[in-house]
Amino acid sequence: MQRDRAGVPLFWELYFQTEPYEEISNTAPVDAFIDTILAYGDEPPPAVVAATGELDWRLLSSIDVMRVEWDKLRAHLTHLDALNAFLLFPSTAVLCFGIAAHQKRFDLLSQHVPKEDLDESLPVSFGELDPIRVRIIGFEPLVGIRSIKTNSINQFIAVRGTVIRTGNISPLMVSMNFVCAKCEAAYTQFFQDGKYTVPTRCFTRNCRSRAFDPVYSSAKSRDSQTLKIQELMSDSLMDAGRVPRAIECELTDDMVDFCRPGDVVVVCGIVRSVSTEVQKKSKGMDARAMYSLHVEANSLSSDRQWTSMNASSSGRPDLQLIRAIIDEGPQRIFPLVANSICPSIYGHELVKAGIALTLFGGVRRFAEDTNRVAIRGDPHLFIVGDPGLGKSQMLTAAAQIAPRGVYVCGGYTTSAGLTVTLHKEQGSNDFSIEAGALVLGDKGICCIDEFDKMSQEHSALLEAMEQQNISIAKAGIICTLPCRTSVIAAANPVGGHYDRSKTVAENLKVAPAVLSRFDLIFILLDKPDEELDELLSDHVMAIHTNGGRSRGTSSRMRSARLESEYAEDSLENRLRVNPHDFDHLPSHCLRKYIAYAREYCHPELSDGAIEILKEFYLSLREKHKSVDSTPITTRQLESLIRLSEARARMELRQIVTAEDARDVVEIMKASLYQTVEDQFGNIDFRRTTGMSVGNAMRKMYSILLRRVSSDGYEFTVEDMRKIKDEHNIVVTGSFLDFIDKMNNNNYLLKKGGGRYKVVT
Repeated sequence: MQRDRAGVPLFWELYFQTEPYEEISNTAPVDAFIDTILAYGDEPPPAVVAATGELDWRLLSSIDVMRVEWDKLRAHLTHLDALNAFLLFPSTAVLCFGIAAHQKRFDLLSQHVPKEDLDESLPVSFGELDPIRVRIIGFEPLVGIRSIKTNSINQFIAVRGTVIRTGNISPLMVSMNFVCAKCEAAYTQFFQDGKYTVPTRCFTRNCRSRAFDPVYSSAKSRDSQTLKIQELMSDSLMDAGRVPRAIECELTDDMVDFCRPGDVVVVCGIVRSVSTEVQKKSKGMDARAMYSLHVEANSLSSDRQWTSMNASSSGRPDLQLIRAIIDEGPQRIFPLVANSICPSIYGHELVKAGIALTLFGGVRRFAEDTNRVAIRGDPHLFIVGDPGLGKSQMLTAAAQIAPRGVYVCGGYTTSAGLTVTLHKEQGSNDFSIEAGALVLGDKGICCIDEFDKMSQEHSALLEAMEQQNISIAKAGIICTLPCRTSVIAAANPVGGHYDRSKTVAENLKVAPAVLSRFDLIFILLDKPDEELDELLSDHVMAIHTNGGRSRGTSSRMRSARLESEYAEDSLENRLRVNPHDFDHLPSHCLRKYIAYAREYCHPELSDGAIEILKEFYLSLREKHKSVDSTPITTRQLESLIRLSEARARMELRQIVTAEDARDVVEIMKASLYQTVEDQFGNIDFRRTTGMSVGNAMRKMYSILLRRVSSDGYEFTVEDMRKIKDEHNIVVTGSFLDFIDKMNNNNYLLKKGGGRYKVVT
């Protein structure tokens, strides 16, 4: 350690502007803190070593940040018996670390700067180098946001959360020169926490003036930004019934503008308390000072690539778990993963398979290529059906299993809550962006329950679901935020029960533009089935009485039914398991497996898979070429590709095989045929959108009534055909059959000569 003639460490005044060395050293082991960084390492940083292997002293003189790993730092602090002192005096320790790093840089420059360059113009000659800020990375243990209370003030902590709001970057005043108005003596005033203060009096002999003039040109400032982080949804779900906690973090210098809303970050810093406001209880009583806690950040790391989900930092036990799942074999992984999603809900194997494929997701294409439009890889899933079939429970389970999941209910959700909100900051009156549910679910899933209750907010999902961006232009702020999120939505049909005689759009009151963005749409109907009802009741009773295990009678009945009814080798048959013999994966194990697969598996389509998907798409186009219906477009083909990639990613494979494509085609067939099947069991692809037969007859009848006064009560078939074409009435089947249905439903009365009378 280098000291001056008074025994004070060199560069002390550069870091401790107003605090003398003797006063600080009496309370904290300053020398031990400085020796810790001096012993941390003697080699120069790799960034300042040129390609020739020589040290570039110009780059070294410009370095102002030193990153220190906590594991190595803790070992040095323990060796010098200074670990407890660091936990007691973290602010002093961090500044002493900066002094030591400054001294090391000064020594290296003194050794490597050529003598011909060592003149008075160099800062190394006077020791006027910029201060070095030491960033402590990987501090442990992580503290929950709800655990930060008054006993954490002035403690060094590490906290992890989701960024929900970022403030504007503003200058924070550090120091300024003041001149005495009487004797013109100059003073340098340092501002604590950026608070502007004027010198109290002049210390010149025989002056004692209290008036000072600021020298604004001498002001020194640093960049500052306020960040608000909220505890992770997976952590808040552990304590249900409470509002997720949030805390503000103060960022400075190189940490500003480092993250954006929706990022998962780890903040290491010191907890501070600051006075917010003064409230008076009542007239004649003393005021009460209010304080708030915030984190003065020392280091900031962002988990933009799933590192927060233990994917990139998977330990040995996690890798052993992933290997154990892979060892189950290709025929067992899909049933294992699908049936581990909400095992308390009986059946619905294809729906759970669709949720599993949505959790794994496809591969995002051209994300980094600015010259091409990015193609989304996140599929969307829509579940609609009768009440009481477990839709909400499956959505809740999906949000808990996902490495990054957000669950919202449509009845209490606004468009701003789904996308972004502009927040007006106190004091500066600047606007900051606060992330909504879709942004918080970036690189994860967003589960929206009661989707039918938020019809006014559906338009906010159009851009987010296809372009996976949210563009805002409010209050002078124009920006685009990423929301690479898979949407899993659930809704109840209009009237409580799904009506097969109506189209999907009429049952849901959802715009066709929103429906077309969902890759899979499953319709769950509550159909009476004696054997299935008995199995279901057995399963529910077992959950409440037998620890979730099904009884032997139920297992035998299920086996007999599987042998008789599901003997064919279909996907639904392969996904069916016996609850009596099945051990599902715990949620935390499945979460790690999904995170690992999404991080390291990027499958490509094989020739066999391409042929199967292409053949199925062309067959859909052939069946769905009617003029009066919404056509099958390339959006369905991209859905097939995304789901096939997710199927291969589920088994940690880099190639999509023909078997993967067949499984996805079977799931897509089940989804499509449920959507386009009418009340008689007939397949009609025009039922995806548009108008049902009942609505078409009512619309035709209302138009005929309006024309009665001018054209009379009787119309020919050709007259009504012209009316149909003029008003774009969609008719299923032949027009003569449509007229006969109107006749049978007492809208028209058949007369002689091919004429029909309107019934009034």
